[in-house]
Amino acid sequence: MRVTFGAGVLARLADEVAALGLTRVIVLCSPEQEASGKLVADVLGETAVDVLPEARMHVPVDLTHRARARAVESGADGCVAVGGGSAIGLGKAVAVEHGLPVVAVPATYAGSETTPSGA
Repeated sequence: MRVTFGAGVLARLADEVAALGLTRVIVLCSPEQEASGKLVADVLGETAVDVLPEARMHVPVDLTHRARARAVESGADGCVAVGGGSAIGLGKAVAVEHGLPVVAVPATYAGSETTPSGA
């Protein structure tokens, strides 16, 4: 796990994603954080291939499958979870269920961004 934080850190997100070898990511966020998700997608430029603003509390299994299907359709090799615990939980669920790496961009401190995603 690598944690980077501080003023202006969002400007380095593309470098962090590239350091993981990711070239096509899906951005995950809740409907309430859609503007933030789109901002992150803009920061990532062509690396962001889709934004899925459907994250919900307790990460329903069907949502995990839908997120993975969208990732497959867009050719994503990873995901960036933006927002609170719901979005980061969705990113971790996709990582566990489907093996895609996840980069967390927390907008709140829920703790989800610091806990492992293993079962």
